Amino acid sequence: MKAVVKDGIAVFSPQGFLDGNSSNAFMSLEDIEAATHIKSDMILVSLKKVVFFNRNGLDIFVKLFAKIRKKNQAVVGFCDYDRKKYEAIKKFFHDELNFSLFKTLEIAHLFSPSFKNLGKNILLYSGDKSQRSAMAIELHDGGHNPVVAQSFEEFTAKAANKNAYDYIIDSTFLGQMGQKVAARVTGNAIIYTITSFLDADIGENFNIEYHNNSLNVGFRLFIFDAYKVISMNIHALNFFSKLASSGAEYNATICFVGMKFDKTPLVFKETMEDAGILFYEQMDDILQNKELLKELGASSASNIKNKRVLNKETVSELPKFIDATVVTLEMMTNAKAMKEAASIHSLSIKDAKGKIASSIGYYGDMDGMIVLVFPEGIAKKACELLIGESTDDAELVLDTLAELVNIVGGRIKTLLADEAISVNITLPRTYQDIESLMEVVANRKGVQVDLSFNGDKFLFFLTR
Repeated sequence: MKAVVKDGIAVFSPQGFLDGNSSNAFMSLEDIEAATHIKSDMILVSLKKVVFFNRNGLDIFVKLFAKIRKKNQAVVGFCDYDRKKYEAIKKFFHDELNFSLFKTLEIAHLFSPSFKNLGKNILLYSGDKSQRSAMAIELHDGGHNPVVAQSFEEFTAKAANKNAYDYIIDSTFLGQMGQKVAARVTGNAIIYTITSFLDADIGENFNIEYHNNSLNVGFRLFIFDAYKVISMNIHALNFFSKLASSGAEYNATICFVGMKFDKTPLVFKETMEDAGILFYEQMDDILQNKELLKELGASSASNIKNKRVLNKETVSELPKFIDATVVTLEMMTNAKAMKEAASIHSLSIKDAKGKIASSIGYYGDMDGMIVLVFPEGIAKKACELLIGESTDDAELVLDTLAELVNIVGGRIKTLLADEAISVNITLPRTYQDIESLMEVVANRKGVQVDLSFNGDKFLFFLTR
């Protein structure tokens, strides 16, 4: 099966059934090798003529995508499918969804460099806020005019007026834009959802590496949504008690919400409380109480004694971290970035007034933390596209800033993957003032790069 190349996009078009046996017939080893040498902006597999597929049937193409990415960094993925097929692909690959999905080939064209500056009016929606943001940035950078629907209801209402838009985008996913390990909520709390009967498996299923890196980034409040927990045994009790104790160095707080003890010994609750775990009946008891959030540590952070030294491997990849940051911000602000200075020392901010910040961690083959310090003006301008309008709502700007930094993290993850360096990223942590940031990074040595966007100062800081 050969690819048809047109307008910078190469498209494979299998047909019939794609299962573990039939898919091999569609692509020979020669076809696969040839595909890795295709010079195109995008290499896609159209599912228009596919009657049925399962994960085994798609795996051959997903493996091909990985080889293509390593060879020429083209955008890879599937296109031409209905909602049912879209949901099936997402279910099959879930957290391994590092390729793109375009509902139609026509929509894929909108994200291609060959179709820039056409000024199309585009309505877009995704249930994943990070995806909404990522698509808006890509379309804006391509010279289009994206309108971002913030809810499905808003999308449905606006989509009814088809004459208002040149294109309507849904059921679309941009690969390599980050990961969903936990949910970030207002107040910089991370929520983990646990269900059913909790036993020794909780230690296997819980991503402790992610949790520890979230602590390193500055998160201090962790909430376990336990509404659907039936009961727990002594193994789970020991796990949570140790988790609470290990967070003490960071002054972290762990809360359980909605946990019932009708089938769990009440002494378990007392033991967990002795370890410092707090219990609440409703999520809003925490999230809607700003004073309580502050008290629990969601808006502050204690520094830690054990500092990790910045290593040569991290410094050698600095250009990629800078590129991912600058490219994203230039897209959002329509301003050219100028590098003014670079030095290795603890984070130094001469004038903290009117500045906000965000940090994001990465871990895997290498680990560390990126801190971005914004003047409020740049932050508002950068977030304007994602919000859909200008705003002075400080909480909304902080929330949107986190989405922007998440996109930066996704870009970094992709750039490192192109060099066979595998990392995961934490969710972003935001800081409404520099004092809160310094509680996390004070005395940590790192690389500080001073940048300027039309005269406005912006700081990039890479540390461990």
